[in-house]
Amino acid sequence: RALVFSRRITIDLLMAIAAVGALLIGEGGEAATVVLLFTVGEGLEGFSANRARDSLRSLMALQPHTATLLERHAGNDHGSRRSHNHANEHHEDHADHGHRHGHGDGHDHGDGHGRGDSDGHGDSHEHVHTRVVAVEALSPGDLILIRPGERIAADGVVRSGTSSIDQSAVTGESIPVAKAAGDTVMAGTINAEGALEVEVARKVGDSTVARIAHLVEQAQAQRSPAERFIDRFARWYTPAVVALAVLVVAVPVVLLHQPLLDGADGSHGWLYRGLALLIVACPCALVISIPVTVVSSLTRLAQLGVLVKGGGQLDALTSIRAIAFDKTGTLTVGRPSVTAIQGRGCVHPEPADPDCGSCDEVIALAASVERSSEHPIAHAIMQSAQARGLESRYPVAGSVTAVAGHGVVGELGLGRIAVGSDALLSGQGAQANLAEFQTLRQSSRTVMTVAVGAEVVGAIGVEDPLRSESIAVLGELRQSKPPVRTIMLTGDNERVAADVAARVGTVDEMRSGLLPADKLAAIHEMRGKYGPVAMVGDGINDAPALASADIGIAMGAGGTAQAMETADVVLMQDDLRRVPTMLRIARRTRSVVKQNIALSLGLKLAFLALVVPGWATLWLAVVADVGATMLVTLNGMRLLREQ
Repeated sequence: RALVFSRRITIDLLMAIAAVGALLIGEGGEAATVVLLFTVGEGLEGFSANRARDSLRSLMALQPHTATLLERHAGNDHGSRRSHNHANEHHEDHADHGHRHGHGDGHDHGDGHGRGDSDGHGDSHEHVHTRVVAVEALSPGDLILIRPGERIAADGVVRSGTSSIDQSAVTGESIPVAKAAGDTVMAGTINAEGALEVEVARKVGDSTVARIAHLVEQAQAQRSPAERFIDRFARWYTPAVVALAVLVVAVPVVLLHQPLLDGADGSHGWLYRGLALLIVACPCALVISIPVTVVSSLTRLAQLGVLVKGGGQLDALTSIRAIAFDKTGTLTVGRPSVTAIQGRGCVHPEPADPDCGSCDEVIALAASVERSSEHPIAHAIMQSAQARGLESRYPVAGSVTAVAGHGVVGELGLGRIAVGSDALLSGQGAQANLAEFQTLRQSSRTVMTVAVGAEVVGAIGVEDPLRSESIAVLGELRQSKPPVRTIMLTGDNERVAADVAARVGTVDEMRSGLLPADKLAAIHEMRGKYGPVAMVGDGINDAPALASADIGIAMGAGGTAQAMETADVVLMQDDLRRVPTMLRIARRTRSVVKQNIALSLGLKLAFLALVVPGWATLWLAVVADVGATMLVTLNGMRLLREQ
């Protein structure tokens, strides 16, 4: 059918000619052996290739089918919070923790799930029920209970409880990761020892695991340059093999008067040898060697939390000689954090002394005002206060007013509290630019001064900390073979950029004060200077540079749509340690592809040398073909275990 309708000479046609030809010359046993071995070989080939894809399918199997939904309703005589409408409530059993009781003391100590009184008085009784539901029924905002040993049913945020999570099946991390309130968790990962209450962030179809599987399926559908070349090669190679077999039969028989069929001495005639040549030269191993290798690599990278969008991008990674890193959110965490506190009389603000009473007073006063703010710096101050156990030392300030670009002011029993810039404090009658805070001001931190009335009590330094892995990753890239040059690109001023570059220590170049268009120009310049270049960014404000780079690598932040659409590669867990791993696996993939091509063609040539003298039988030729196919398949599948 392929020959008549598609005008293509396929592998199946080669085998059919060999089997029919064997029957015509009376080699029925060999014909049957050819068909049997070829069928077995095809089956083994399909089984081996499916093994590579099974690792991807296993990702989807991680998703549990049901979840334990938490339903709360709270009631008291003086007003209370409700987390669910009682009229819509259905339940099967009470949660293990039964009822919770909260007593108001004038301050809100709730955690967002109904604890404490909303009006500062009265006695609330919170009824907690659970109900088992299908994961498809979960919606963002739902609260689910994850018991010890259970798989997490949906991507979400921990709202209550502490535990460690085994994420190895999704991210490849061998060590469980500690999780507490505020931390994100992924569907399909395993909760270890503690019960967790998790607020659902995404529907099941949008979970990290589902996105990984979907994108890898798309990637596998795209052929790499090597695969496209082999396809084109096979279209010419297979007809050429048929022509060669005809010549092998015709030339000795017609010109040299050699026997067409078996000789009187039992030796095989040239027709038999031509049929054996058809089988030996069959390009099965060559055609399967590259797809199974690429699929294995893409699947392994997906298991490690790295989504490469196709075989072409995987191959392009091997040529990368320079990588540009955005600073904020890439080399740094992307969220401000309090890294220095200096009270009046403190001499050493760096780092903040955890046992300094003066520093405690500064952060506690700032927290009383910032508690009502949604500004990132306010969150940083609250996190620092919570870490020191000071978030409730003072009540929430009243009459809180935010002064855009300068800070915030509020009223407390002690007086008016101001947290912010020198201009803000001067407007409150306080002298902000004190000499004792000059060391802190000369650092690259954002410094906010805290005053009670006209008296300055201290200063707080906030900065965007480095990711814990940034230094090691840049060092590993520099030492890789071949080495990769690293460049930091940032829109921050030169002083801040120089400070981050100094803390990283292993960046080769640093460019500051860049607008998106400047980053785009920098990518073009680096390509001309170093060759193929990759860009690592957050996938939103770095979109032009990501799109322009030979390979755009986005910090996925759990799979944001912007990152996935723009970049060629997505780091699903924002883990920079996967960048060197990704380059290493890509280079290993190219090496294995070359090995498989050499193995396929080498075995063909070796058996061709046996066919022409008549030393190879039909069944031995099939064994050689099947064996070569299995060897290259197993060699490619080794990439499923790459680290």
